[in-house]
Amino acid sequence: MKKFIKTGEPFIWLTAGAVATSLIMIVAILLLIMKNGLGFFWPSDIALLMLKNNEKLLGQIVNREAIPQPGAAAGTILKYRIQLKMGNRDIYGLDFKWVDVEDIKGIDYPENALCLERREWGNMYGFAKELKIAGSVVSGTDGNIWTALNSSVEKYGELHKRIVFVAKKEIGQINYDMERLRLKIRKLELEYGKENPAIKEKIENISKEIEREKGLYEKKSLELEELYIKTREAVILISTAEEKEKEIPVYNVVRAYMPNNMGVFQKMGIYLSRLWEFVSDDPREANTEGGIFPAIFGTVMMVLIMSIAVVPLGVLAAIYLNEYARQGTLVKTVRIAVNNLAGVPSIVFGVFGIGFFIYFIGGVIDKLFFPEMLPAPTYGTGGILWASMTLALLTVPVVIVATEEGLGAAPREWREGSLALGATKFETIWKVILPSAAPGIMTGLILAMARAAGEVAPLMITGVVKLAPSLPLDWSYPFLHLERKFMHLGFHIYDVGFQSPNVEAAKPMVYTTTFLLIGVVVLLNIFAIFIRNRLRKKYVSATF
Repeated sequence: MKKFIKTGEPFIWLTAGAVATSLIMIVAILLLIMKNGLGFFWPSDIALLMLKNNEKLLGQIVNREAIPQPGAAAGTILKYRIQLKMGNRDIYGLDFKWVDVEDIKGIDYPENALCLERREWGNMYGFAKELKIAGSVVSGTDGNIWTALNSSVEKYGELHKRIVFVAKKEIGQINYDMERLRLKIRKLELEYGKENPAIKEKIENISKEIEREKGLYEKKSLELEELYIKTREAVILISTAEEKEKEIPVYNVVRAYMPNNMGVFQKMGIYLSRLWEFVSDDPREANTEGGIFPAIFGTVMMVLIMSIAVVPLGVLAAIYLNEYARQGTLVKTVRIAVNNLAGVPSIVFGVFGIGFFIYFIGGVIDKLFFPEMLPAPTYGTGGILWASMTLALLTVPVVIVATEEGLGAAPREWREGSLALGATKFETIWKVILPSAAPGIMTGLILAMARAAGEVAPLMITGVVKLAPSLPLDWSYPFLHLERKFMHLGFHIYDVGFQSPNVEAAKPMVYTTTFLLIGVVVLLNIFAIFIRNRLRKKYVSATF
């Protein structure tokens, strides 16, 4: 046995087992997230439950579990219950209901059962009775109501896009231009005084522009009112399982389908449509439905800004500590402080960010460059810039350590050879040592991005919000608005999972957003690893 231990075989099996266990755990977590997240988009069949008390329930069966029986004797027969997504929140006041299996008399899957995904009040399950447009019945139960409904949903979907475009893009741009002109007048008044005749003509010209913008605003407002009138033209009459009838504006319907009467390929089309909506659309219904595109955009943009800030700062600090600073007690103390800084709780960095970046630097910027906006802050409040800078400070120790390791790995002969050929120390560092350390720098950046993308605590007090009215990047001058608040996938998971009033409806969104966050981090890391490998081939391999 001693000989066997001395051979090192047990340690090989031990390390291999640890790696295998880690891989199994990672794969299991990903499979669990995928099962509970991606399965949410599949249009499952609609069940009609007939209970023994003659009550009827209509909805999608989403879960089945054993009923807890605390204190039951050994051998007690297990009882089960199913969770039914009933929807129709505006009728029942709830989305989900647990039903004991023993209370069910029968389950049917009627082919004409209809699911309507709505912009408000969640899903509606029922049976289509008739479709009315402008008060006239265009299709009833004896007609082809399904064809007419699909056509109307598509038509009013285009109407919704037009309304969003007019309200957010056109009217939003007009409001933005009017506010910009108003601030121009206020800035002139602050610089020259309200009664100064030298600026009177400029103010009058700006006022005329404001009046023109008001005219455009009124014109677009009238157009928007006309569009909203059209949204009430078409209604679909739905009957529930208990034969309660409800009129729903077709404009409020995002998607309509009969899953019990659909094949696999038709369901796959609905599945892909819902999946695309998730990654490309805005959220709705307290972030429990719709898409999360603003959160994806905010996460990626924040990581990019953080990377632009942390790499120069970390690399310059590492170069000074490794190449220029006299090695002694002070430098050792700084290195210990840097290493300890990596273990400071992230919320501490958030508190520092709000005090230093937002109140101090942001307040100074507002006083110097945006006095016309005061007392309303511009940079003196949370925004994507300050959140990114806070995370840059959070991750800079990782970049410093990785860069120092890369600089220290460069052979001493390279330095001596470069200096012997007449190069200065700066030229040696810039053209010989730093390129060889590039893979190490990229490794530090990869670790920094992975940590920053998942942080939530410091963002909660430095700029992240539940729902951002506009993206930090748009077509309005100056195009990049670093002062704006933003959405983040990590905070979205926290908000939906712990702050949502509809917990059961939020569960699938938590898993799906988690899977997407992992995907975003992986894609960012793959891009950084690709660059690192290219640098390694270009500089390190070529040197040998």
